[in-house]
Amino acid sequence: MTWTSGQVTVRAPATSANLGPGFDSVALALTLHDTVTARLQPAGLSIEVTGVGAAAAALGERHLVVRAVRAACDVVGKQPPGIAIHCGNDMPQGFGLGSSAAAIVAGLLAGRALAGDSGRAALPDDELLRLACQLDGHADNVAACLAGGLTIAWTSADPEPPGPRSVRLQPLPDIVPVLCIPDQPLATQLTRQALPGEVPLADAAANSARAALLVTALTSRPDLLMDATDDYLHQRYRAAAMPGSAALVGRLRAAGVPAVVSGAGPAVLALTLAGARAGVTTVRTIAATAGGLWRVLPLRVEPEGAQVTAGPAEA
Repeated sequence: MTWTSGQVTVRAPATSANLGPGFDSVALALTLHDTVTARLQPAGLSIEVTGVGAAAAALGERHLVVRAVRAACDVVGKQPPGIAIHCGNDMPQGFGLGSSAAAIVAGLLAGRALAGDSGRAALPDDELLRLACQLDGHADNVAACLAGGLTIAWTSADPEPPGPRSVRLQPLPDIVPVLCIPDQPLATQLTRQALPGEVPLADAAANSARAALLVTALTSRPDLLMDATDDYLHQRYRAAAMPGSAALVGRLRAAGVPAVVSGAGPAVLALTLAGARAGVTTVRTIAATAGGLWRVLPLRVEPEGAQVTAGPAEA
């Protein structure tokens, strides 16, 4: 095989999963990005991280982006002689915004791109999704990061081939996602431990209806977003671990703003509509009086997913 002679750059979006009832399956890509640039060097590994998580450069081979690049090259069948990686991070880490999924997706795409035609042949898109899910543990965030827009992810029972699948849908252009980010992160493992092993049948049935309604609301009936973002599976159980987030969700919903915990939290996602009475200004006002420090960030749905560009090597 022949390695590419230039550098590759991957721009990967943040994602918000669950969206209320779509637990571990539904996610939106958002216009907040991390960027990974990779190029070959004669030997060894050099890694630089700027922005959020800069200290993680000291992890070297244990850095998540590096591990993902290595995983892609393992599939190709050969590791590069040396590699230089730069990570430019804008998305907050530990807030339920898919930063780990973005690192994995960016690393896999960078490794595949460095391997040129051999990379794409050995790691087609469906296999890249499978490998990303294996590294991340869940398909929801990586699917949205790869495809953009609104995605639904699931594990196929079909043995040809088995594993994760996803479908991309087009959300309504009038939807304006607004992130409310607190000042302290929260480990996903902690919030996972708060979930029960079983839920009442009535809750499961109610959540099934809301998850189906969620897809309809996001793609054609935004007037249904309030009912569609009701959750019966996870948010109530996680509330004790992030009381500020639970309180903010409650206050936003009481004001007519469809709001949910973003992923495993503690960030809160409000799904506002352009021109609606209860919009971005309402979210800002409520967050400012909710207690604690909340960074309010209006975004858009990212339509493209992770993007790869190639260029000449830096001098």
